[in-house]
Parts: sequence; C-alpha cells; structure tokens
Amino acid sequence: MKTWQCTICKYIHKGEFPPEKCPVCGADASKFIEIKAVIIPEKKALEEKATATINPKREEPEKKEAGKQDPVIKKTGIEKINALLIKHHAHPVLVHTPNGILPAAVILLFLSWISGYDLLSKAAFINLIFVIIALPLVIFTGIIEWKKKYNGALTLIFKIKILAASLTTISCVISLVWLLIDPEILSSPKAWVFMLINIIMIIAAGIAGHIGGKLVFKD
Repeated sequence: MKTWQCTICKYIHKGEFPPEKCPVCGADASKFIEIKAVIIPEKKALEEKATATINPKREEPEKKEAGKQDPVIKKTGIEKINALLIKHHAHPVLVHTPNGILPAAVILLFLSWISGYDLLSKAAFINLIFVIIALPLVIFTGIIEWKKKYNGALTLIFKIKILAASLTTISCVISLVWLLIDPEILSSPKAWVFMLINIIMIIAAGIAGHIGGKLVFKD
C-alpha cells in the first residue's frame, strides 16, 4: 500500500492512489506526492557503524577544500520572526483570545437586551475592546501561517476561513463602534439589528475556529 502526503496541509493518505480531494484542506489529487519509508536516524547510524566495522578500509569521503564551506542562506530579521511565530504556533495560541471572549460578550449583550440591565452591556463592551486589541495580531499571524505553512493555497476551505475571519472582524468593529456611539442601543427598536450582527459575528468566529482546528489536528 502506498503512502501519499498533501503538499498543502501535510495530510497523510494510504492507498494505491491519492484521494480526489484532500479531506482536510480540499486540495485536488495533483497536490499529493508519494512518500517513501524513511530510515530512522538512529537506525541509519547503527547501519553505518556496522558497515564500517565489516569494511574498515572503505574509502573516506572527499575532504572539502580548505577555506570552502557550504553556502548558508541568511534570513532577514523579519523572516526569522516569521519562522519563530510558525514554529511556536503563534496563530493557534492567539486565536483563543477572540474565540474565548466573543461568546461571553454576546451572552452578556443578550442578557442585557432581555433584562434591561445596563451593567451587562458595559461588561460586554469591555470584552469587545480586548477582542479588538487581539485581532490585529491574530490576523497577522494567520496570514503568515497561511502563506508559509500552506503556501497561500486558495482552496475552498481557505476561502471560507478568510471570509469567516473577515466577517468576525467587521462585525466586531461595527458592534463596538455602535455601542460607543449609542450605549442605549439594546433598549431601542433597532436592538434586534444590533443583536443580529453579533450573532453573525459569533457564527463566523466559530466557523473560522472549526476550520483552523481541522487544519491543525487533520481530522
């Protein structure tokens, strides 16, 4: 049985042929490559040691000419930072902030709407401020991860994730600004429009989070 790997999201598929579509990122079969069995480094070292013992007079590899070294590609400061952000999973970590705070903010707004208790809407307002502060970093690290880790792929799943993230950001900004301009919005006739925007925001955030989890955990 052959083993295939998606070059976009690194999903592994076993079978005689690659799948027509990657079940994780939606890439087509052309994005799959066949991967061969890899020798474990420790095992390879033991095999080389055993070969050296059996044939101690084997030819030594040619020595490099003095003063010559393999060329080293130097990374710029920005590239180093980007590499560190991807290595330490900055986007999946940072995205927990809006995904954790937004549901609490929407629940507080809903409770304020049905109870008329202004303190709840003020608490929601403060929560939305923290989300707005976190969103630029979340979006920035998300773009870096998409470009570097997933080669900027624009399959359907990435288009949906980008759309969902955009809707979340726009809805959050509208909600915060509206509350700032009209703190009494939840007691006005337009309260249902305001709450609809917040419902769209929470659904969009949930979709973006679900897709992100699927890409990370591959299931």
